[in-house]
Amino acid sequence: MRILHTSDWHLGRDLYGRSRQTEQERFVDELCSLVKDEDIHLVLIAGDVYDTVNPSAFAEELFYDCLDRLADGGRRAVVAIAGNHDSPERLCAASPLAIRHGITLFGLPKEVLSPNVLIRQDRVARVRAGQGWAELHIPGCPHPAMLALLPFPSEARLNEALTETLDDEDWMREEYSARVKQLFARLSGQFRADTVNLGISHLFVRGGLESESERPLQRVGGTLAVDPEALPEGAHYVALGHLHRAQMVKKAPVPTRYSGSPLAYSFSEAGQAKSVVIIEAEPEAPARVREVILNAGHPLVKWQATGGLAQLQRWLDEGRDPDAWIELEINLTQPLTMAEVAKIRQARERIINIVPVFPVLEPIAGEGRAHLPIEELFRRFYRRQTNGGEPEPGLVNLFLKLIADVEHAGSEDPVAVASDEAEEVGGR
Repeated sequence: MRILHTSDWHLGRDLYGRSRQTEQERFVDELCSLVKDEDIHLVLIAGDVYDTVNPSAFAEELFYDCLDRLADGGRRAVVAIAGNHDSPERLCAASPLAIRHGITLFGLPKEVLSPNVLIRQDRVARVRAGQGWAELHIPGCPHPAMLALLPFPSEARLNEALTETLDDEDWMREEYSARVKQLFARLSGQFRADTVNLGISHLFVRGGLESESERPLQRVGGTLAVDPEALPEGAHYVALGHLHRAQMVKKAPVPTRYSGSPLAYSFSEAGQAKSVVIIEAEPEAPARVREVILNAGHPLVKWQATGGLAQLQRWLDEGRDPDAWIELEINLTQPLTMAEVAKIRQARERIINIVPVFPVLEPIAGEGRAHLPIEELFRRFYRRQTNGGEPEPGLVNLFLKLIADVEHAGSEDPVAVASDEAEEVGGR
């Protein structure tokens, strides 16, 4: 049996307000071509199909189109579970229709699945099923697949309070991990020697490498994390979702991986290769696992222009990283003007985050400070607030006008009053 594992599509997500729709469509095309070229029998989607519980019309249409193409009229099995970003009810709304096409949509940990009423040998079918598990007949496979399904198991979705107190964070984590282990033990009780046994879940296993683009799996008082030992024993492979960096789970009792997200969704993922996992498995034999690199998304790159605008211009003229989304860190002696920012973005529209770096200045010495002209004090204040920037003449003149206005109003301490307003002016 040939299985493909993917997760964390986050359909509908953007990057600093920039649409990723085209890249997500390209990923779906690449995925559908890959399952055909690799003769995949079963596709596992381990949660976070959508980026929000109320996905856009584009996101839902793209997902349903992908399911239709992957299932190939019921000749290929597709299984998708809910992640922490997904609404279980929304994800599973099409289940009555999906099952007819060999597609299993599973939203809540304690949900009970039903077998197919009509079973055809040339189509995918659930021949047996129950609470959190299903046995699939898949055309072209001499052995059935037995699935242990555990969608994002929060206390709310389990409808359980796992602890009575919030005082001991370590105790809460132990209780949560123990409960997940108990759930997996019950589900893996369905595994048999004549089936390809697979686990699929969306959770955080302790020791995994995180990215900034993931929404933490939080409970009041602590992080929802499980020990690797809690994962199901007896499985040929366990497919996990949540972490966006593709990685193997160390110390797991069986081969276990996060496939990672198909696109990079934050600059903390810059330089990471995006991939899916292909598994070849048969009863009573170790699974063979390999990673397949994806090419659909634009890479995320960090530029550090220590040479300032001149170095940036050279990189633009050279056509550096032409297809990348770019976070630009640039060394400056004074803030960029609006015209300069516009020029940079016009030169490369995928420069989406500009981080100025100013030289570190020595603090203003307290002694002799009272004898400095107010204009110089303001300039030094501005440099400190902007990490080394120089105020434009118009801003200095505006501050001096504030001083004059306060003096005209008859304040007892016009400099103090104006200084209070300086922070607001300098911040703007």
